[in-house]
Amino acid sequence: MSVSTFLQKDSYMSNTSRGLISGFVGGLAGTAVKTLIEQFLPVRKIEQSSAQIKIIDDLSVKITGTPVSIENEALAEQLVNIPMGGSLGAAYGYGKKERYGLRPMDGIAFGATTWASTHETSLPILGLEPKPTDVPIRMQMNELFAHVAFGVVTEVVRHYVDKQIRENN
Repeated sequence: MSVSTFLQKDSYMSNTSRGLISGFVGGLAGTAVKTLIEQFLPVRKIEQSSAQIKIIDDLSVKITGTPVSIENEALAEQLVNIPMGGSLGAAYGYGKKERYGLRPMDGIAFGATTWASTHETSLPILGLEPKPTDVPIRMQMNELFAHVAFGVVTEVVRHYVDKQIRENN
């Protein structure tokens, strides 16, 4: 089976393939923008480790017996962010596999629900982040803004990649 079979027009397989690919690429781009925004807008207290670092530190201790070094924390954090963003983007792209056109409001909703389902619920429940009531509202709004930007960029890039694949096959 060839790549063109997966990407031919108007079949379930091609729509699914295009949706997953375009969403994955969009999620990677969205993750890059979110990471950049978080360099300028504080999303946690300086002394507070991110949920990603806590996960990677725990894994590192189990494998090597030592936590991740301070010098490698930024890289380690991206080892969680990049696959997570790509995976979320792929799921988003799959959900939009038969919806053509650019819909920035879908991206806003995607980013906001990603924020709510992680930083406001699951991460605090897992003990990886403080309860939302313990986080200053400004930091919560910065985190929400970064996630909305993630969602909008994911949608814009997903739309562009999907359109390019459809037009070139």
